[in-house]
Amino acid sequence: QLQLVESGGGLVQPGGSLRLSCAASRFTLNGYAIGWFRQAPGKEREGVSCISSSGSTTNYADSVKGRFTISRDNAKNTVYLQMNSLKAEDTAIYYCAIDRFNQCVLYEGAFTSWGQGTQVTVSS
Repeated sequence: QLQLVESGGGLVQPGGSLRLSCAASRFTLNGYAIGWFRQAPGKEREGVSCISSSGSTTNYADSVKGRFTISRDNAKNTVYLQMNSLKAEDTAIYYCAIDRFNQCVLYEGAFTSWGQGTQVTVSS
């Protein structure tokens, strides 16, 4: 079974930055579009961003456009989510997953092989 591992979460003050990583240890991410989702306490999981297998196409939720940047380094077998100008409402567990259809539509049902998540807390 394909397994992804997220890292890079933590506690940061409002306006701060974090970079999340999504890695695969037993298979290559090359050829897969990868998405980031998040789930805040008491809320449903929502799509944040996605990147195509080549890295040429990206997609962002309106709530993070202009603040978050998704990228990938296929040589390192890793996808990144750079998060700047963080707000309290960005507090959530962040997950990465594989896009089954390689279309980068941020619909949870289109994704599989979810990681265990990494906690991001934005608070002063």
